[in-house]
Amino acid sequence: MMNYIHPRATIGLNCVIGFFSVIREDAIIGPGTTIGNNVTIYPGTFVGDNCCVGDNCVLGKQPHPAKTSTTRLAGPLRPLWVGPGGVIGSGVVLYAGTSLGEEVMVGDMASVREMCRVGSRVIIGRGAVLENDVSVGDDTKIQTGAYLTAHTVVGAGAFIAPMVITANDNYMGRTDGRFSKIKGPRIEEGARVGAGAVILPGVTVAAETFVAAGALVTRDTLPGTVVSGCPARFVRDVPQHEKR
Repeated sequence: MMNYIHPRATIGLNCVIGFFSVIREDAIIGPGTTIGNNVTIYPGTFVGDNCCVGDNCVLGKQPHPAKTSTTRLAGPLRPLWVGPGGVIGSGVVLYAGTSLGEEVMVGDMASVREMCRVGSRVIIGRGAVLENDVSVGDDTKIQTGAYLTAHTVVGAGAFIAPMVITANDNYMGRTDGRFSKIKGPRIEEGARVGAGAVILPGVTVAAETFVAAGALVTRDTLPGTVVSGCPARFVRDVPQHEKR
């Protein structure tokens, strides 16, 4: 048998499903959607109209955190939701409890963990990782290899360059007290973070901030400023014509 489609799955009109794919019970695939080869779609997952899902994807996976993980789950999470017009690259893993808005593009080999909220028209680049409970606003671009740690908040229209790293744990896994103090950074609307920059736990990158490539951001920035260096320091104001 080349494919398995559960009798309780709903497949819309004009869908195309590749070889060796599995679509589980109560999954809903909207009209005009294309599913690649060797794709697994878990129970209850919703994939909207006119989406394109690449080969070897896993959609709607329930998380199974380690006993030592800071993640605490009371039970199974609600199914994954992928809005209409989404493009999901090859080898992508999207977890249950997460929602993607309209026309989201997720590059090959990217991973979006549980309880993430991704707005509309967002780009998530190849190999990028969004850990659990990350929020991303509309029209944001997250480039290749970027890492958004758990509990990060990214505002609308932000730009996260390749290989940006965010952190949320100043104790780096030591002491029980860290559990109450874990806090991801906040990258506000229209902020731009350059390639290879590092944003430390709990830091706010204010609206329209420009973080230079390779900067180490250790404290909150002021809106509409350029910061650079290790640690990052004020350089100048962002020109008015560069603001959204």
